[in-house]
Amino acid sequence: MLATILLQLGSAGADGAQAGSQWSFWIMMILIFVVFYFFMIRPQTKKQKELQKQREEMKKGDKVVTAGGIYGEIKEVKENYFLITIDKDVVIRVDKNSVFASAEDAQPAQK
Repeated sequence: MLATILLQLGSAGADGAQAGSQWSFWIMMILIFVVFYFFMIRPQTKKQKELQKQREEMKKGDKVVTAGGIYGEIKEVKENYFLITIDKDVVIRVDKNSVFASAEDAQPAQK
């Protein structure tokens, strides 16, 4: 009889330990997600919003740098693209998403 009671208590203790282990697993997963959010996801979305705002504020005459490293001056602004003058009589059409910075902002990064 005593052996049966001890076996039942031992199995109940194992179930309790397993339940505690599940809780600690979920707590650790939540903590990992929170750390990823505050150190990786949130700063990246903030940077993307800032870059999008900067693109929306670009206007004719601004000097820009494209993703391919081409320096030029905005000749015309359209809904989805810019017409950029890169040399005398050389105008290229560039998607707005490939313009990363104004040329003034890119100069300090080179030094």
